Amino acid sequence: MEEQIAELAAQIAALQGSGSTTNRMFAETFYYLTIPLMIIIHAGFLAYEMGASRLKNVLSSGVKNILAFAFMIPTFYFFGWWVYFGFPTGIPGDAGPMGISGVEYANSIALGWGDAAQYMGPNIGDNISGVFFGAFALFAATTASIMSGAVIERIQTVGFIILAVVLGSFAWVVAAAWGWHADGWLVTKFGVHDFGAAGLVHAVAGFFALGVLINLGPRIGKFNADGSANHIPGHNMPLTVVGLMLIIVGFFGFLMACVVPPGEAWSWFPDKFATIYGTPITLSALAFNILMAVAGGVIGSWLFTRDPFWMMSGALAGIISTASGLDIYFPALAFVVAFSAGIILKPCADWLERRGIDDAVGAVTVHGTIGLYGVVMLGIWGSGYPALQGAAGEVPTINLMGQIIGAVVFFLLGFVPGYVVSYILKMFGMLRIREGAELAGMDLVKVPAAGYPEWGTDAPVTPAE
Repeated sequence: MEEQIAELAAQIAALQGSGSTTNRMFAETFYYLTIPLMIIIHAGFLAYEMGASRLKNVLSSGVKNILAFAFMIPTFYFFGWWVYFGFPTGIPGDAGPMGISGVEYANSIALGWGDAAQYMGPNIGDNISGVFFGAFALFAATTASIMSGAVIERIQTVGFIILAVVLGSFAWVVAAAWGWHADGWLVTKFGVHDFGAAGLVHAVAGFFALGVLINLGPRIGKFNADGSANHIPGHNMPLTVVGLMLIIVGFFGFLMACVVPPGEAWSWFPDKFATIYGTPITLSALAFNILMAVAGGVIGSWLFTRDPFWMMSGALAGIISTASGLDIYFPALAFVVAFSAGIILKPCADWLERRGIDDAVGAVTVHGTIGLYGVVMLGIWGSGYPALQGAAGEVPTINLMGQIIGAVVFFLLGFVPGYVVSYILKMFGMLRIREGAELAGMDLVKVPAAGYPEWGTDAPVTPAE
Protein backbone atom coordinates (compact mmCIF):
# COMPACT_ATOMS: atom_id res chain seq x y z
CA MET A 1 0.00 0.00 0.00
CA GLU A 2 2.80 2.38 0.91
CA GLU A 3 4.54 1.59 -2.37
CA GLN A 4 1.36 2.43 -4.32
CA ILE A 5 0.98 5.73 -2.45
CA ALA A 6 4.61 6.59 -3.12
CA GLU A 7 4.22 5.75 -6.82
CA LEU A 8 1.06 7.87 -7.04
CA ALA A 9 2.84 10.79 -5.34
CA ALA A 10 5.70 10.48 -7.83
CA GLN A 11 3.26 10.55 -10.74
CA ILE A 12 1.54 13.65 -9.35
CA ALA A 13 4.90 15.37 -8.88
CA ALA A 14 5.85 14.50 -12.47
CA LEU A 15 2.58 15.94 -13.76
CA GLN A 16 3.08 19.11 -11.74
CA GLY A 17 6.60 19.46 -13.08
CA SER A 18 5.36 18.96 -16.62
CA GLY A 19 2.64 21.57 -16.09
CA SER A 20 5.17 24.06 -14.73
CA THR A 21 7.41 23.51 -17.75
CA THR A 22 4.45 24.01 -20.07
CA ASN A 23 3.57 27.28 -18.34
CA ARG A 24 7.14 28.55 -18.66
CA MET A 25 7.28 27.66 -22.34
CA PHE A 26 3.89 29.30 -22.94
CA ALA A 27 5.02 32.51 -21.23
CA GLU A 28 8.24 32.52 -23.25
CA THR A 29 6.33 32.06 -26.52
CA PHE A 30 3.73 34.63 -25.50
CA TYR A 31 6.25 37.44 -24.98
CA TYR A 32 8.36 36.35 -27.93
CA LEU A 33 5.38 36.88 -30.23
CA THR A 34 4.75 40.37 -28.88
CA ILE A 35 8.16 41.51 -30.10
CA PRO A 36 7.63 41.17 -33.90
CA LEU A 37 4.10 42.52 -33.47
CA MET A 38 5.48 45.63 -31.80
CA ILE A 39 8.12 45.97 -34.51
CA ILE A 40 5.15 46.42 -36.86
CA ILE A 41 4.47 49.61 -34.88
CA HIS A 42 7.87 50.86 -36.00
CA ALA A 43 7.22 49.88 -39.60
CA GLY A 44 4.09 51.99 -39.23
CA PHE A 45 5.93 54.94 -37.73
CA LEU A 46 8.50 54.70 -40.52
CA ALA A 47 5.86 54.85 -43.26
CA TYR A 48 3.73 57.38 -41.37
CA GLU A 49 6.51 59.90 -40.83
CA MET A 50 8.12 59.51 -44.24
CA GLY A 51 4.72 60.04 -45.86
CA ALA A 52 4.12 63.12 -43.68
CA SER A 53 7.46 64.62 -44.77
CA ARG A 54 7.95 66.67 -47.89
CA LEU A 55 9.81 65.07 -50.75
CA LYS A 56 13.07 66.79 -49.84
CA ASN A 57 13.06 65.33 -46.31
CA VAL A 58 11.57 61.88 -46.72
CA LEU A 59 14.72 59.80 -46.20
CA SER A 60 16.06 61.89 -43.32
CA SER A 61 12.81 61.26 -41.48
CA GLY A 62 13.22 57.55 -42.15
CA VAL A 63 16.84 57.53 -40.96
CA LYS A 64 15.77 59.19 -37.73
CA ASN A 65 13.19 56.47 -37.06
CA ILE A 66 15.64 53.68 -37.81
CA LEU A 67 18.24 55.16 -35.47
CA ALA A 68 15.70 55.68 -32.68
CA PHE A 69 14.84 52.00 -32.80
CA ALA A 70 18.48 50.91 -32.93
CA PHE A 71 19.73 53.10 -30.08
CA MET A 72 16.91 52.12 -27.72
CA ILE A 73 17.89 48.46 -27.59
CA PRO A 74 21.45 48.77 -26.16
CA THR A 75 20.72 51.81 -23.98
CA PHE A 76 17.66 50.15 -22.46
CA TYR A 77 19.78 47.05 -21.93
CA PHE A 78 22.62 48.85 -20.16
CA PHE A 79 20.65 51.16 -17.87
CA GLY A 80 16.97 51.59 -18.73
CA TRP A 81 16.02 48.07 -17.61
CA TRP A 82 17.82 48.65 -14.31
CA VAL A 83 15.87 51.88 -13.66
CA TYR A 84 12.55 50.05 -13.88
CA PHE A 85 13.47 47.68 -11.06
CA GLY A 86 15.52 50.16 -9.03
CA PHE A 87 13.10 53.09 -8.78
CA PRO A 88 9.58 51.83 -7.97
CA THR A 89 9.40 53.37 -4.48
CA GLY A 90 10.67 56.72 -5.74
CA ILE A 91 13.85 56.49 -3.63
CA PRO A 92 16.67 54.35 -5.07
CA GLY A 93 17.62 51.75 -2.52
CA ASP A 94 14.46 52.16 -0.43
CA ALA A 95 12.75 48.88 0.41
CA GLY A 96 9.33 48.45 -1.12
CA PRO A 97 6.59 45.95 -0.27
CA MET A 98 8.83 43.18 -1.61
CA GLY A 99 10.98 43.59 1.49
CA ILE A 100 14.12 44.10 -0.60
CA SER A 101 15.74 47.34 -1.66
CA GLY A 102 14.98 48.48 -5.17
CA VAL A 103 18.63 48.73 -6.13
CA GLU A 104 19.44 45.32 -4.69
CA TYR A 105 16.58 43.79 -6.62
CA ALA A 106 17.55 45.64 -9.78
CA ASN A 107 21.11 44.37 -9.54
CA SER A 108 19.85 40.81 -9.27
CA ILE A 109 17.45 40.89 -12.21
CA ALA A 110 18.38 43.61 -14.70
CA LEU A 111 20.28 42.28 -17.69
CA GLY A 112 23.87 43.41 -17.95
CA TRP A 113 24.40 44.12 -14.25
CA GLY A 114 24.95 42.37 -10.94
CA ASP A 115 24.33 38.63 -11.10
CA ALA A 116 22.88 38.84 -14.57
CA ALA A 117 25.22 36.24 -16.06
CA GLN A 118 22.65 33.61 -15.18
CA TYR A 119 20.21 35.24 -17.61
CA MET A 120 22.57 35.54 -20.56
CA GLY A 121 23.67 33.38 -23.43
CA PRO A 122 22.74 29.72 -23.86
CA ASN A 123 21.00 29.34 -20.49
CA ILE A 124 18.25 26.87 -21.34
CA GLY A 125 16.85 27.09 -17.82
CA ASP A 126 15.69 30.69 -18.30
CA ASN A 127 12.38 30.97 -20.13
CA ILE A 128 11.40 34.55 -19.49
CA SER A 129 14.12 37.18 -18.93
CA GLY A 130 15.18 37.79 -22.52
CA VAL A 131 11.71 37.89 -24.03
CA PHE A 132 10.36 40.03 -21.17
CA PHE A 133 13.28 42.39 -21.73
CA GLY A 134 12.48 42.41 -25.45
CA ALA A 135 8.89 43.47 -24.80
CA PHE A 136 9.99 46.30 -22.51
CA ALA A 137 12.70 47.42 -24.92
CA LEU A 138 10.04 47.75 -27.62
CA PHE A 139 7.97 49.91 -25.27
CA ALA A 140 11.04 52.13 -24.95
CA ALA A 141 11.48 52.29 -28.72
CA THR A 142 7.82 53.25 -29.09
CA THR A 143 8.26 56.32 -26.87
CA ALA A 144 11.17 57.51 -29.01
CA SER A 145 9.16 57.00 -32.20
CA ILE A 146 6.23 58.98 -30.79
CA MET A 147 8.51 61.95 -30.22
CA SER A 148 10.22 61.60 -33.60
CA GLY A 149 7.14 62.43 -35.67
CA ALA A 150 6.59 65.79 -34.00
CA VAL A 151 10.07 67.10 -34.83
CA ILE A 152 10.53 66.03 -38.45
CA GLU A 153 12.10 68.23 -41.12
CA ARG A 154 14.29 70.42 -38.89
CA ILE A 155 16.02 68.54 -36.04
CA GLN A 156 19.68 67.51 -36.07
CA THR A 157 20.25 63.77 -36.11
CA VAL A 158 22.71 63.59 -33.19
CA GLY A 159 20.56 65.89 -31.08
CA PHE A 160 17.55 63.74 -31.82
CA ILE A 161 19.40 60.56 -30.77
CA ILE A 162 20.37 62.13 -27.44
CA LEU A 163 16.76 63.13 -26.82
CA ALA A 164 15.52 59.68 -27.83
CA VAL A 165 17.88 57.98 -25.37
CA VAL A 166 16.82 60.28 -22.51
CA LEU A 167 13.15 59.62 -23.25
CA GLY A 168 13.27 55.95 -24.17
CA SER A 169 15.80 54.69 -21.65
CA PHE A 170 15.12 56.96 -18.69
CA ALA A 171 12.12 59.32 -18.55
CA TRP A 172 9.33 56.88 -19.37
CA VAL A 173 11.09 54.11 -17.42
CA VAL A 174 10.86 56.18 -14.24
CA ALA A 175 7.16 56.65 -14.95
CA ALA A 176 6.81 52.89 -15.41
CA ALA A 177 8.67 52.17 -12.16
CA TRP A 178 6.38 54.55 -10.27
CA GLY A 179 3.06 53.73 -11.92
CA TRP A 180 3.40 50.38 -13.72
CA HIS A 181 4.94 48.23 -11.04
CA ALA A 182 3.33 46.39 -8.12
CA ASP A 183 5.62 48.34 -5.74
CA GLY A 184 5.30 51.69 -7.54
CA TRP A 185 4.52 54.48 -5.09
CA LEU A 186 1.86 55.97 -7.37
CA VAL A 187 0.09 52.61 -7.26
CA THR A 188 0.47 51.75 -3.58
CA LYS A 189 -0.19 55.25 -2.21
CA PHE A 190 -2.69 56.72 -4.68
CA GLY A 191 -4.25 53.77 -6.48
CA VAL A 192 -2.97 54.80 -9.93
CA HIS A 193 -3.92 52.24 -12.58
CA ASP A 194 -2.68 52.50 -16.17
CA PHE A 195 -2.93 49.02 -17.65
CA GLY A 196 -2.20 49.90 -21.28
CA ALA A 197 0.26 52.74 -20.54
CA ALA A 198 -1.84 55.65 -21.80
CA GLY A 199 -0.03 57.93 -19.38
CA LEU A 200 3.32 56.39 -18.65
CA VAL A 201 4.20 55.67 -22.30
CA HIS A 202 2.02 57.86 -24.50
CA ALA A 203 1.55 60.96 -22.36
CA VAL A 204 5.18 60.98 -21.20
CA ALA A 205 6.37 60.74 -24.83
CA GLY A 206 3.83 63.30 -26.07
CA PHE A 207 4.72 65.95 -23.52
CA PHE A 208 8.44 65.21 -23.83
CA ALA A 209 7.92 66.12 -27.50
CA LEU A 210 6.16 69.34 -26.46
CA GLY A 211 9.16 70.37 -24.36
CA VAL A 212 11.42 69.74 -27.35
CA LEU A 213 9.16 71.62 -29.78
CA ILE A 214 9.19 74.77 -27.65
CA ASN A 215 12.97 74.98 -28.02
CA LEU A 216 13.14 73.58 -31.55
CA GLY A 217 10.71 76.08 -33.08
CA PRO A 218 8.44 75.73 -36.12
CA ARG A 219 9.46 74.78 -39.63
CA ILE A 220 10.29 77.67 -41.93
CA GLY A 221 7.06 78.87 -43.54
CA LYS A 222 4.72 77.29 -41.00
CA PHE A 223 3.53 80.56 -39.46
CA ASN A 224 2.83 83.94 -40.98
CA ALA A 225 3.78 87.30 -39.50
CA ASP A 226 0.32 87.65 -37.95
CA GLY A 227 0.66 84.29 -36.20
CA SER A 228 -1.70 82.40 -38.50
CA ALA A 229 -0.60 78.93 -39.51
CA ASN A 230 -0.04 77.46 -42.96
CA HIS A 231 -0.70 73.81 -43.72
CA ILE A 232 2.50 72.01 -44.80
CA PRO A 233 1.34 68.75 -46.38
CA GLY A 234 3.49 65.67 -46.59
CA HIS A 235 4.38 64.22 -49.95
CA ASN A 236 2.37 60.98 -49.67
CA MET A 237 -0.92 60.82 -47.76
CA PRO A 238 -1.65 57.16 -48.72
CA LEU A 239 1.69 56.09 -47.22
CA THR A 240 0.91 58.04 -44.05
CA VAL A 241 -2.53 56.46 -43.66
CA VAL A 242 -1.17 52.94 -44.28
CA GLY A 243 1.54 53.64 -41.71
CA LEU A 244 -1.09 54.60 -39.16
CA MET A 245 -2.99 51.38 -39.86
CA LEU A 246 0.22 49.38 -39.29
CA ILE A 247 0.58 51.09 -35.92
CA ILE A 248 -2.94 49.88 -35.09
CA VAL A 249 -1.89 46.32 -35.99
CA GLY A 250 1.18 46.63 -33.79
CA PHE A 251 -0.93 47.92 -30.92
CA PHE A 252 -2.35 44.43 -30.48
CA GLY A 253 1.19 43.26 -29.68
CA PHE A 254 1.86 46.29 -27.47
CA LEU A 255 -1.23 45.62 -25.34
CA MET A 256 -0.63 41.88 -25.39
CA ALA A 257 2.78 42.58 -23.85
CA CYS A 258 1.04 44.47 -21.02
CA VAL A 259 -0.44 41.13 -19.90
CA VAL A 260 1.31 38.71 -17.55
CA PRO A 261 0.64 35.15 -18.78
CA PRO A 262 -0.11 32.25 -16.41
CA GLY A 263 2.81 30.77 -14.53
CA GLU A 264 3.65 29.84 -10.96
CA ALA A 265 6.97 31.67 -10.90
CA TRP A 266 5.95 35.08 -12.26
CA SER A 267 2.16 35.44 -12.15
CA TRP A 268 -0.27 36.10 -9.33
CA PHE A 269 -2.52 33.44 -10.85
CA PRO A 270 -0.95 30.11 -11.91
CA ASP A 271 -3.77 29.43 -14.37
CA LYS A 272 -5.01 32.90 -15.43
CA PHE A 273 -3.80 36.01 -17.18
CA ALA A 274 -3.07 39.07 -15.04
CA THR A 275 -2.14 42.72 -15.47
CA ILE A 276 1.20 44.14 -14.36
CA TYR A 277 -0.62 45.03 -11.11
CA GLY A 278 -1.67 41.44 -10.52
CA THR A 279 -5.35 42.09 -11.21
CA PRO A 280 -7.16 39.64 -13.49
CA ILE A 281 -7.62 40.18 -17.23
CA THR A 282 -8.53 38.10 -20.25
CA LEU A 283 -7.48 38.34 -23.88
CA SER A 284 -11.19 38.30 -24.67
CA ALA A 285 -11.56 41.66 -22.89
CA LEU A 286 -8.72 43.06 -24.97
CA ALA A 287 -10.20 41.80 -28.23
CA PHE A 288 -13.58 43.40 -27.53
CA ASN A 289 -12.28 46.68 -26.20
CA ILE A 290 -9.45 47.35 -28.66
CA LEU A 291 -11.74 46.87 -31.64
CA MET A 292 -14.47 49.04 -30.12
CA ALA A 293 -11.89 51.73 -29.28
CA VAL A 294 -10.54 51.81 -32.84
CA ALA A 295 -14.04 52.14 -34.27
CA GLY A 296 -15.08 54.81 -31.78
CA GLY A 297 -12.01 56.93 -32.43
CA VAL A 298 -12.37 56.75 -36.21
CA ILE A 299 -16.07 57.64 -36.17
CA GLY A 300 -15.60 60.52 -33.72
CA SER A 301 -12.83 62.04 -35.85
CA TRP A 302 -14.71 61.47 -39.10
CA LEU A 303 -17.74 63.41 -37.86
CA PHE A 304 -15.63 66.55 -37.39
CA THR A 305 -12.94 66.38 -40.06
CA ARG A 306 -13.75 63.97 -42.94
CA ASP A 307 -9.94 63.85 -43.24
CA PRO A 308 -8.37 60.35 -43.57
CA PHE A 309 -5.27 61.48 -41.68
CA TRP A 310 -7.30 62.57 -38.67
CA MET A 311 -9.59 59.56 -38.97
CA MET A 312 -6.65 57.19 -38.62
CA SER A 313 -5.14 59.40 -35.94
CA GLY A 314 -8.53 59.05 -34.27
CA ALA A 315 -8.08 55.28 -34.30
CA LEU A 316 -4.85 55.74 -32.34
CA ALA A 317 -6.55 58.21 -30.02
CA GLY A 318 -9.36 55.73 -29.47
CA ILE A 319 -6.98 53.03 -28.28
CA ILE A 320 -4.89 55.44 -26.20
CA SER A 321 -7.94 57.00 -24.52
CA THR A 322 -9.14 53.58 -23.33
CA ALA A 323 -5.74 51.96 -22.72
CA SER A 324 -5.64 52.65 -18.98
CA GLY A 325 -8.84 50.69 -18.43
CA LEU A 326 -8.96 48.08 -21.17
CA ASP A 327 -8.89 45.45 -18.42
CA ILE A 328 -11.94 47.01 -16.72
CA TYR A 329 -14.16 48.65 -19.34
CA PHE A 330 -17.13 46.97 -20.94
CA PRO A 331 -17.07 47.21 -24.77
CA ALA A 332 -19.84 49.80 -25.00
CA LEU A 333 -18.05 52.06 -22.54
CA ALA A 334 -14.78 51.64 -24.44
CA PHE A 335 -16.57 52.81 -27.59
CA VAL A 336 -18.02 55.88 -25.85
CA VAL A 337 -14.68 56.95 -24.34
CA ALA A 338 -12.91 56.43 -27.69
CA PHE A 339 -15.65 58.26 -29.58
CA SER A 340 -15.28 61.29 -27.31
CA ALA A 341 -11.50 61.21 -27.81
CA GLY A 342 -12.01 61.23 -31.58
CA ILE A 343 -14.27 64.25 -31.30
CA ILE A 344 -11.86 66.37 -29.25
CA LEU A 345 -8.73 65.32 -31.13
CA LYS A 346 -8.59 67.91 -33.93
CA PRO A 347 -9.80 70.85 -31.77
CA CYS A 348 -7.03 70.09 -29.26
CA ALA A 349 -4.44 69.98 -32.05
CA ASP A 350 -5.72 73.28 -33.45
CA TRP A 351 -5.56 74.89 -30.00
CA LEU A 352 -1.89 73.90 -29.70
CA GLU A 353 -1.08 75.18 -33.19
CA ARG A 354 -2.64 78.56 -32.38
CA ARG A 355 -0.06 78.85 -29.59
CA GLY A 356 2.77 78.67 -32.13
CA ILE A 357 3.65 74.99 -31.72
CA ASP A 358 4.50 73.21 -34.98
CA ASP A 359 3.77 69.55 -34.29
CA ALA A 360 4.16 68.05 -37.75
CA VAL A 361 2.01 64.95 -37.11
CA GLY A 362 -0.10 65.88 -34.08
CA ALA A 363 1.91 63.62 -31.75
CA VAL A 364 1.57 65.90 -28.72
CA THR A 365 -2.21 65.80 -29.02
CA VAL A 366 -2.72 62.17 -30.07
CA HIS A 367 -0.35 60.72 -27.48
CA GLY A 368 0.06 63.46 -24.87
CA THR A 369 -3.32 65.14 -24.48
CA ILE A 370 -5.37 62.03 -25.24
CA GLY A 371 -3.07 59.91 -23.05
CA LEU A 372 -3.80 62.09 -20.01
CA TYR A 373 -7.47 62.21 -20.98
CA GLY A 374 -7.54 58.41 -20.87
CA VAL A 375 -5.82 58.27 -17.48
CA VAL A 376 -8.36 60.68 -15.97
CA MET A 377 -11.34 59.00 -17.63
CA LEU A 378 -10.48 55.77 -15.82
CA GLY A 379 -10.73 57.69 -12.54
CA ILE A 380 -14.35 58.41 -13.41
CA TRP A 381 -15.51 55.14 -14.99
CA GLY A 382 -13.30 52.71 -13.06
CA SER A 383 -13.55 54.28 -9.61
CA GLY A 384 -13.76 51.66 -6.87
CA TYR A 385 -12.09 48.83 -8.76
CA PRO A 386 -8.92 47.38 -7.18
CA ALA A 387 -5.80 49.09 -8.48
CA LEU A 388 -3.60 46.25 -7.28
CA GLN A 389 -3.94 42.56 -6.47
CA GLY A 390 -4.30 41.82 -2.76
CA ALA A 391 -6.69 41.01 0.03
CA ALA A 392 -9.92 43.01 0.13
CA GLY A 393 -9.54 46.21 2.09
CA GLU A 394 -5.74 46.06 2.00
CA VAL A 395 -5.10 47.50 -1.44
CA PRO A 396 -5.86 50.93 -2.91
CA THR A 397 -8.74 51.29 -5.31
CA ILE A 398 -8.91 53.31 -8.49
CA ASN A 399 -10.13 56.85 -7.79
CA LEU A 400 -10.38 60.13 -9.65
CA MET A 401 -7.93 62.06 -7.47
CA GLY A 402 -5.32 59.31 -7.75
CA GLN A 403 -5.64 59.26 -11.54
CA ILE A 404 -5.31 63.04 -11.68
CA ILE A 405 -2.17 62.86 -9.53
CA GLY A 406 -0.81 60.19 -11.87
CA ALA A 407 -1.62 62.36 -14.89
CA VAL A 408 0.26 65.33 -13.41
CA VAL A 409 3.30 63.17 -12.61
CA PHE A 410 3.33 61.67 -16.10
CA PHE A 411 3.09 65.14 -17.63
CA LEU A 412 6.05 66.40 -15.60
CA LEU A 413 8.16 63.28 -16.27
CA GLY A 414 7.73 63.96 -19.98
CA PHE A 415 7.74 67.73 -20.32
CA VAL A 416 10.52 68.67 -17.87
CA PRO A 417 13.32 66.44 -19.24
CA GLY A 418 12.20 67.14 -22.80
CA TYR A 419 12.42 70.89 -22.29
CA VAL A 420 15.64 70.86 -20.23
CA VAL A 421 17.65 68.52 -22.44
CA SER A 422 16.53 70.21 -25.66
CA TYR A 423 17.37 73.61 -24.17
CA ILE A 424 20.89 72.42 -23.38
CA LEU A 425 21.27 71.00 -26.89
CA LYS A 426 20.06 74.32 -28.30
CA MET A 427 22.70 76.19 -26.27
CA PHE A 428 25.41 74.03 -27.85
CA GLY A 429 23.99 74.32 -31.38
CA MET A 430 23.04 70.65 -31.51
CA LEU A 431 19.26 70.89 -31.75
CA ARG A 432 18.25 72.40 -35.09
CA ILE A 433 19.77 72.23 -38.56
CA ARG A 434 20.87 75.43 -40.26
CA GLU A 435 18.40 77.48 -42.23
CA GLY A 436 20.07 76.81 -45.56
CA ALA A 437 19.96 73.06 -45.02
CA GLU A 438 16.30 73.21 -44.02
CA LEU A 439 15.37 75.19 -47.13
CA ALA A 440 17.37 72.92 -49.43
CA GLY A 441 16.03 69.78 -47.80
CA MET A 442 17.64 67.49 -45.25
CA ASP A 443 17.96 64.62 -47.71
CA LEU A 444 20.21 66.71 -49.94
CA VAL A 445 22.65 67.62 -47.18
CA LYS A 446 22.33 64.72 -44.71
CA VAL A 447 21.56 61.53 -46.63
CA PRO A 448 23.78 59.98 -49.34
CA ALA A 449 20.76 58.72 -51.27
CA ALA A 450 17.59 60.03 -52.91
CA GLY A 451 14.12 58.79 -52.08
CA TYR A 452 12.67 59.48 -55.52
CA PRO A 453 15.61 60.26 -57.83
CA GLU A 454 13.52 60.21 -60.99
CA TRP A 455 11.20 62.90 -59.61
CA GLY A 456 13.69 65.66 -59.03
CA THR A 457 17.14 67.04 -59.54
CA ASP A 458 18.37 66.44 -55.99
CA ALA A 459 19.75 62.96 -56.64
CA PRO A 460 23.44 62.61 -55.73
CA VAL A 461 25.72 62.40 -58.73
CA THR A 462 27.90 59.32 -58.96
CA PRO A 463 31.18 60.01 -60.79
CA ALA A 464 31.71 57.90 -63.89
CA GLU A 465 34.53 55.39 -63.61
